[in-house]
Amino acid sequence: MKMPARIAPSILACNLARLSEECHAALEAGGDFIHFDVMDNAFVPNLSFGAPLLKSLRSDGFSGFVDVHIMANDVDRLVEDCAEAGANSITIHFEATSHVQRALVRIRSLGCEVGLAVNISTPVEAIEYVMDDIDMLLVMTINPGFGGQSLIPAALPKIEKARQLIDNAGRAARIQVDGGVKVGNIRTIADAGADTFVVGSDFFSAPDYRERCAAFRAQLA
Repeated sequence: MKMPARIAPSILACNLARLSEECHAALEAGGDFIHFDVMDNAFVPNLSFGAPLLKSLRSDGFSGFVDVHIMANDVDRLVEDCAEAGANSITIHFEATSHVQRALVRIRSLGCEVGLAVNISTPVEAIEYVMDDIDMLLVMTINPGFGGQSLIPAALPKIEKARQLIDNAGRAARIQVDGGVKVGNIRTIADAGADTFVVGSDFFSAPDYRERCAAFRAQLA
């Protein structure tokens, strides 16, 4: 069951020196929530921000919905830290822990919505036995770690397969995509079955966020 489209600006691509202002501007422009990447320079080849920055963002008065995408190995500790810092939703990677179901249940117990991400080479069938524990499946459409990459075409049939798997199970889980989403391809990605779109460089590089968000919405209409 495909749900209404959601746009999630990724702060990995924003001006971090003006983080609070950028987050407010992204939602005022029509974004649905903020995508917040946590990277450890081990699970992925990059180091980003973590729970302390999210806590500072909350302390600065930002009350919008924040989906924390953890691309790191120390899942259990980071889940706790991010929930305490103010995450509304937490997404972990299937590949990052040997105890996926336990980690998903822990996220739920902390009062957050639950997401599970799969890398480009991980079959979507991997989610079959934890489907009842997730609100959202994140299908990576690039190799994670850096913004500004191009979408990997092999991800499109994978999104289609994920949509079939979730629908056949009678679940209402959303399908999010992250990586290379642009105005020129968001319609194709939506047609494959995705309903939640992380937008980074193609959003924050625009001179007018409101116009860029409207362009995304027009493609999804």
